[in-house]
Amino acid sequence: MLIQQTSRNTSFVSSYAFEAMQKVDVARLAALSDPELRLLLPCLVRMALCAPADQSQSWAQDKKLILRLLSGVEAVNSIVALLSVDFHALEQDARKEQQLRHKAGGSNGESILVSQLQHGLTLEFEHSDPLRRLRLTLSELLAIMNKVVDSNGEFFLKSSELFESPVYLDEVADVLCILQAELPSLLPIVDVAEALLHVRNGDWFLCLLVANVPDSFNEVCRGLIKNGERQDEESVGGRRRTEALRQLCQMNPSQALNIRAMVVEECHLPGLGVALTLDYRPDTADEAVSPLVSYVSGLLLGTNSKVRTWFSMFIRNGQQRKRESSSVLWQMRRQLLLELVAILPRSRSTHVPNDGNMEEEVSSGYSGLREEHVVKASALLRLYCALMGIAGLRPTDEEAEQLLQLMTSRPPATPAGVRFVSLSFCKLLAFPTLVSTPEQEQLMVMWLSWMIKEEEYFESAAGVSASFGEMLLLVAMYFHSNQLSSIIELVCSTLGMKIAIKPSSLSKMKTIFTQEIFTEQVVTAHAVRVAVTNNLSANITGFLPIHCIYQLLRSRSFTKHKVSIKDWIYRQLCETNTPIHTQLIPLIDVYINSILTPASKANPEATNQPITEQEILNVFQSSGSRGGRQRYSITTQLLILYYILSYEENLLASTKQLALMQRKPKSYSAALMDQIPIKYLVTQAQGLQQELGGLHSALLRLLATNYPHLCLVEDWVCEEEVTGTLPLLRRMMLPSNTCRYTQSQLHQAFLKLPSSSPRLMRILEHLTLLSPGDLIPYAEALTASMALLLEPAVPRRILQTLNKLWMGLNTVMPRRLWVMTVNALQPSAKLLRQQQYTQNDLMVDPLIVLRCDQRVYRCPPLMDIVLHMLNGYLLASKAYLHCHLKETADFDRQSQTVSNLGVPGQPDTPEVTREELKNALLSAQDSAAVQILLEVCLPTSEEQQQLGANTESLLSSIRGPVPGKSKRGSLGPRARGGVEDAEPEGGLLSDLREVQCLICCLLHQMFIADPNIAKLVHFQGYPQALLPLTVAGIPSIHICLDFIPELLAQPQLEKQIFAIQLLSYLCTQYALPKSLSVARLAISVMGTLLTVLTRAKRFSFFMPILPCLVAFCQAFPPLYDEVAGLLVQVGQVCASDVATKARDVDPLIARLQYLKEKPQGAVAPGGGSSKLTLPQRTAEEHGGADPDVQLCYCVEATFMDIISATLHGL
Repeated sequence: MLIQQTSRNTSFVSSYAFEAMQKVDVARLAALSDPELRLLLPCLVRMALCAPADQSQSWAQDKKLILRLLSGVEAVNSIVALLSVDFHALEQDARKEQQLRHKAGGSNGESILVSQLQHGLTLEFEHSDPLRRLRLTLSELLAIMNKVVDSNGEFFLKSSELFESPVYLDEVADVLCILQAELPSLLPIVDVAEALLHVRNGDWFLCLLVANVPDSFNEVCRGLIKNGERQDEESVGGRRRTEALRQLCQMNPSQALNIRAMVVEECHLPGLGVALTLDYRPDTADEAVSPLVSYVSGLLLGTNSKVRTWFSMFIRNGQQRKRESSSVLWQMRRQLLLELVAILPRSRSTHVPNDGNMEEEVSSGYSGLREEHVVKASALLRLYCALMGIAGLRPTDEEAEQLLQLMTSRPPATPAGVRFVSLSFCKLLAFPTLVSTPEQEQLMVMWLSWMIKEEEYFESAAGVSASFGEMLLLVAMYFHSNQLSSIIELVCSTLGMKIAIKPSSLSKMKTIFTQEIFTEQVVTAHAVRVAVTNNLSANITGFLPIHCIYQLLRSRSFTKHKVSIKDWIYRQLCETNTPIHTQLIPLIDVYINSILTPASKANPEATNQPITEQEILNVFQSSGSRGGRQRYSITTQLLILYYILSYEENLLASTKQLALMQRKPKSYSAALMDQIPIKYLVTQAQGLQQELGGLHSALLRLLATNYPHLCLVEDWVCEEEVTGTLPLLRRMMLPSNTCRYTQSQLHQAFLKLPSSSPRLMRILEHLTLLSPGDLIPYAEALTASMALLLEPAVPRRILQTLNKLWMGLNTVMPRRLWVMTVNALQPSAKLLRQQQYTQNDLMVDPLIVLRCDQRVYRCPPLMDIVLHMLNGYLLASKAYLHCHLKETADFDRQSQTVSNLGVPGQPDTPEVTREELKNALLSAQDSAAVQILLEVCLPTSEEQQQLGANTESLLSSIRGPVPGKSKRGSLGPRARGGVEDAEPEGGLLSDLREVQCLICCLLHQMFIADPNIAKLVHFQGYPQALLPLTVAGIPSIHICLDFIPELLAQPQLEKQIFAIQLLSYLCTQYALPKSLSVARLAISVMGTLLTVLTRAKRFSFFMPILPCLVAFCQAFPPLYDEVAGLLVQVGQVCASDVATKARDVDPLIARLQYLKEKPQGAVAPGGGSSKLTLPQRTAEEHGGADPDVQLCYCVEATFMDIISATLHGL
């Protein structure tokens, strides 16, 4: 009772007085009453007596006013007497006493400050002079401070007569303030404040002390908070600390929010933060949300998990104690409840009416929330969700009743009203225990029915795309499919907080939804009638119709109840924009699945309908006209493209399952695919990757699988050249008022060639500055006139510029461009018959590309275009045949299975045969293309006459002597010199050479892509005259070394001869260990064949391959002995066959033996002429000579070539 009495007899410093002290406002101080002024005397007296730092005239005047103010107060004299004490000596005695106590272990035995007391502290204080009063108070204060230090944080309440006597409180306060002001190092104000919490009336002394040292306010508060408890309402010490800080903030309300921020920063004294919020009275009241709701919501819903846990613990611990009116938690709950009741519709009673007049009273009760209260109501709902879900608050019956009344109230049709209804609905799902009685359950059902009825009106009146109707529909679908975890995620995301909801707690709501409000048929029928979202994009958040349709498609509700959803999906895809909504691609995927896969095996016809071809064409045909692009966005076109490609891929992947069910869904026609600008759309998507999410990568994956000819590496590289920085800068420099040429002007310029070459060149150069998309209108004029460029005297620059324009167009419209180009380059004879190829024709037979005008083969810029198309169509043909086989194989197999029941092994046979036939057809196509291209590389008779007699290969002059080309009886240097002398007039830069290079580049890519093509072509063979070209021009031809041993093992002599000739060039080009081993094998095979071949076959075999031995020895000198031995054997075999004839062959055999044993002797020192001269024979003699004799002389000539080439190399 003493505390309460003293508290009533003492008054705290008012906020007005504290502000006056803080600002040293003398006028305000003069207006204070005597009791208020009495509390501030220690500071004012010191201010008047001490020498000031401020020597200004204004302060001198203020000081006079303060002295005049103090002159009439009697207590001033006692304070002046206190200030006249020797504080230095007092401080020394105090420090000695502290040391003494420290040595004595804190016992209060002897005291230097205070001698033996005759009476109690109060009487001693009353009868003492000022010095002794100071000593008494200082001794008592130091004792408390020391005990605080020794208590290790445990709270205690020190019974001190000096601080408890109501008669001497003012005098003790004066002494305390003077001591702290004069001895700040001995008595730090934070430590003094901490000590005062442990005595009665400590909060009053603390406020008085801080009021007399106003600058220390923040320092004292921060110190008290730092030393405070994490949960202040758990202990007496915490509650006293909270009360003291609360009094300090009432004294200085302008700093209350800063002190509250310190509380949150330190995570100490949560009750203080709430109390300060309850005490806070803002200057301008916020009509929307109260300070208490804002503060508690910020703690529980903020991003700092440490703060959230700390405050949640405060709520949980506070509930465990009995309800106390003094508890800060119960004060907070009461205030929140008052705010909740204040915004409830006034006509709503707090109890559900009786059954008799329920409809009337309820309808009259739903007057609805006032518009200005909706935002506040939403904030309160979220706060109660956080308190109950995160902090574990258990609402009282009164709180639960009022919450339910608020949640089932009807807001106005505004965006905030839509948000409020969504929050209320999610709170019902999160905390179904709020509905406990049948009356409350009936109230909730009526409210849900009202939501369904008013949803469309709210959406239209509020002007929002995401309404609560979609959420209701979505929850109903989740309940029907028993996806309770999805409902929990939906509730948490709507409320914006993670709440632990047990799935079992939703059982009552599930029953209400699935049986009373939303049956599955109602859900399905309602979903189709929901309007699509206009301009759907990722910028529209919330739960939309697309979420509902997606879930219904997943659960196959539409097919179960035979509801068509195709039109809704098509309309929604047409109403899309960037950035793309994340739900669109999953929607398309699940829709495609619902088209192809029946809902159940019992009812295989229960599928959705695909989008029709005409609807698809409507989207893409409009893109050709200027107004069409505005009608359908690029997002719509890309999504429809994704739908078609994904549909076709899934159809192929599902053929086996569909065949088992005897179903064959219709595939989209090739004519439709030809009208869709696939490459153009993908190119557009590439520049919008950030806005399209994963759509661009998904399209690329589908293209690489189904349209490999649109994903050529060369095209990607070419696109960089067309869309790179340099072309962009050139287009930026193009003036806007530049001359624009029409398609007819371009066509006329082509027709008047060659006289119109300058004008045509100007038009073409202008077109190179346009973007590929802007070139599309000129595509037909460019391709249709290609044949005109094959005429003589057309400048090369025009051809190269046309090639550049064609490659640019190829990046946006490749398939249509290829068809136009192939038709334009047909021979003139075909043009007369007006045969026009289609895309399908070219995919079935890619070799049509090579059936062009023969002049194209000697026009490098156009040949480059033809080769590009050929490569693309070969890839397209592979994909086409693969799809065709996949489409028909499983159905054919199914029919075979039905027709061949009981015959083991029959069903699998056709499938294997079809696959083999497909592979054989593809191999035949590829090898035929390669053979045709190799034939193109051969010079015509006219070109041979122009280029010279010894130019069978235009690459021979680069590589030196060509194996197999030296004439019988000629030496290596002479043969090589002959080639050099015969170099054509125009050098190596001819059209033929350029075409050969282009073809070799393509063959190199084909061999790398599929090495089997290289093997097949070389097993078929080709003219030996092309070997120097292919070996030198196709880098990947070295892979032939892998299968030459197999080629040598073939029974046909022609293939063996071709293998050895190929090997001779490979050894010269790639002098590798592998080449050496294969060359040894070839020499061994030649030796073996020598013993088994007949005379005629021996001549036809060895005559073309003997010169190859020169290349073997030139590439690998260690092979000389083996080659020489083989040559001698050949000579001996031939000599033995002609021994009976009258021919002088013995000297020849002797020469061969001599050449084998002493090859250096065949050439004179210093590089002179040979010691052994070959007999000079005319061509007629050789032609009429015996084959064996010819072979003998050829062997000798080969010996001489080997020796000459070896010595020349040295």
